[in-house]
Amino acid sequence: MNTAMVERLDGIGPLVERYQVFLLDQFGVLHDGSAPYPGAVAALSTLKRAGKTVVLVSNSGRRARPNEDRLLRLGFEAGSWDHFVSSGEVAWRSFHEMAATGALRPGTNCLLISRDNDRTAIEGLPFVLTGAGDTADLVLIAASEGDRYDLDHYRRLLAPAAARQVPCFCTNPDTVMLTAVGPRFGAGRLADLYESLGGSVTRIGKPGPAIFETALALAGEPDRRSVVCVGDSVEHDIAGGKGVGLATALVLSGILADTPDLAGVFDEYGAQPDYITGAFSLR
Repeated sequence: MNTAMVERLDGIGPLVERYQVFLLDQFGVLHDGSAPYPGAVAALSTLKRAGKTVVLVSNSGRRARPNEDRLLRLGFEAGSWDHFVSSGEVAWRSFHEMAATGALRPGTNCLLISRDNDRTAIEGLPFVLTGAGDTADLVLIAASEGDRYDLDHYRRLLAPAAARQVPCFCTNPDTVMLTAVGPRFGAGRLADLYESLGGSVTRIGKPGPAIFETALALAGEPDRRSVVCVGDSVEHDIAGGKGVGLATALVLSGILADTPDLAGVFDEYGAQPDYITGAFSLR
């Protein structure tokens, strides 16, 4: 790809002048899971003071509220975003609708793959938790603990379900996640593993168009020329934003930090951003 076509920016200031609606990723853009990136809190608040519409769009297997609560705990200003759309929220609403119409039977045995025993992804749903793949009726991969377990741990857990063709849903398609000990395999890698074991997976989240369409609907169906999608993943944010006709900006504070061959990454996923900036900050 011709990377000369990508405009390099020193911060997001020029985007504030050019776009009215901002679809923002959180991990790798606003924070690393434990702390905001320098300048990110101020930049997000500035967008709202400038009258912009801000929708946070995340491949988090958790529902919207737990994600928003974490942002507040990290020091982001309440009211500095208009809506939060997580893949976990989209999935939860889909499962809730299935339950309401009878497509999801009460007492369905669910093998939930999450972090720190978090069960918010299924609260209020007619699932019964099971810890074994050989008793599961449904597998829900909401997160990875790749900083705690290796792939063999997950292979042993998932293989019995995959062998029985148990339907699997992955609500965080990211294959790489940021952790306190560096990048580790994400939930999307576990979905790949499930498929390699013979199972099939429905992925919910970026780069699929549904989560972007939900975000745009919440933003009031704006003219797409007035929207920019900002993220740190070419595979999910840039390819996904391009797929629904949006301008895109790649932030190099997340999973691609210190990557020497960005052109190779663009070629790998068949997408390149309109803009590149080192960080989600004003300068």
